[in-house]
Amino acid sequence: MSAQPSEHDGHDVIHLGGEAAVVVPVHEYRTLKALKDRAAPGELDEAETDAAIAEYEEWVAAGRPGEMTHEEAMARLLADQ
Repeated sequence: MSAQPSEHDGHDVIHLGGEAAVVVPVHEYRTLKALKDRAAPGELDEAETDAAIAEYEEWVAAGRPGEMTHEEAMARLLADQ
């Protein structure tokens, strides 16, 4: 596991088991969870779309590391639908 400062609003990012996570204070996590619980389904869909776009833009800016096939990308994008 490693931790490093990032461009994620000044929070550290940890890497564990091939995944990355942002370290946030528990209060901030609880606030975000409460917002998610209160959001309308359409708002959640829009937020998830915005997050996917941001992730894609970061991936492109990083030179597309670990580029995947079209089939892998579609499986990942459509996994929760």
